Amino acid sequence: QVQLVESGGGLVQAGGSLRLSCAASGRTFSMYAMGWFRQAPGKERAFVATIDRSGGSTSYADSVLGRFTISRDNAENTVYLQMSSLKPEDTAVYYCAARSFRVSRRPDEYEYWGQGTQVTVSS
Repeated sequence: QVQLVESGGGLVQAGGSLRLSCAASGRTFSMYAMGWFRQAPGKERAFVATIDRSGGSTSYADSVLGRFTISRDNAENTVYLQMSSLKPEDTAVYYCAARSFRVSRRPDEYEYWGQGTQVTVSS
């Protein structure tokens, strides 16, 4: 079992920045690829970014490429999502998720999920 707890969400003006954190506890954090996903009202949960177990490989949705950065600290059992140049369309509940070994962009392939943190970007 892995427990995930997100933090760092909030209200920010367009063009601003936020950093989300996801703290993991339970089994060995470095065994898991990590992903960030988001869900806006009335929409399906969507891929945002992934990072492999070592932190050496990342991937991003086209909509956030160049604005968001995913990173992880295996010593601290934490994954981060640095969000810059935020837009109103980034408004959503953001979730972190863990998947054994390999990364994926599909939310249904992740085994563990946090409770989510709300990000609201005002225009």
